[in-house]
Amino acid sequence: MEEIERFYTNIGGQFISPVSEIQSKLRNAKAIIFDWDGVFNNGQKNAKGSSDFNETDSMGTNLLRYSYFLKHGNMPITAIISGEKNESAFYFCERECFSYSFFKISSKKEALDFICKKEKIKPEEIVYFFDDVLDLPIAEACGVRILINQKANPLFINYCIKNNLVDYLTANSGGQFAVREATELLIGLHENFDTVMDNRKDYSNSYKSYILKRRETSPEFYTLKENGIEQT
Repeated sequence: MEEIERFYTNIGGQFISPVSEIQSKLRNAKAIIFDWDGVFNNGQKNAKGSSDFNETDSMGTNLLRYSYFLKHGNMPITAIISGEKNESAFYFCERECFSYSFFKISSKKEALDFICKKEKIKPEEIVYFFDDVLDLPIAEACGVRILINQKANPLFINYCIKNNLVDYLTANSGGQFAVREATELLIGLHENFDTVMDNRKDYSNSYKSYILKRRETSPEFYTLKENGIEQT
C-alpha cells in the first residue's frame, strides 16, 4: 500500500483518510455511485443541456467493475445520480450497462435511500464519486467518498475535509480524467491491478465471462416527482 500511496501523492492526490482505512471500507462495498456533472466532465452544458464524458474515464469504470468481479465473483451495483436531465448520462448508463440512472434529483439522499431499500444494502457499503454541495448528504452517509478536485473551490474542499465527508481528493478535476485516476486507485486497493490489466489485454476467458455478466444488466431510469422517486 505504501507504493500506491506514493504514486498518488506524487501526482497531487490527497488521502484524507489513511490508505489502510479506505481499503478496509472498500472490502465491504457492494455499490459504486457517481454524480455526473463536474465528475465525468467540467460541468459545462451544450445547447440541449447535456454534458459529455470521455473514453478514458469510461474505461476506468469498466476496469473497476471487472476488478470487483474478480474479487467478489459478482457484479457491483452501479448508478448515476444527477440533479439534471442529461442525455449523455442516459447513453453512458445504457452503453456501460449500469444498474440505475437517476435524473432531476434535487434531493439526492432520496435516491440513495431508494437504492439501499431496493437492493437491501447499507449506505456504508457504497463508494461515491462527487464534486459539489448537492452531493454532501450522500457523502455524509456513504462508506468510501471520492471528491473530484476543482481548483476554484478551496473553501468547499476544506469544508468537506473538516466535516469528514471525503476519503480521497483527486489530483485531477472533472473532465480531466479524475474518474480514471480514482478508479485505478480503487483497483490498486483491491490488490488485483496487474491481473485486471493482463486479462483485459489478452481478452481472456475471465474477462469474457465478466462482459457476458455485465450485459445482463439493463439500466432502470428514475426521477423525483411529487410522490417521490418514480420510474420513467
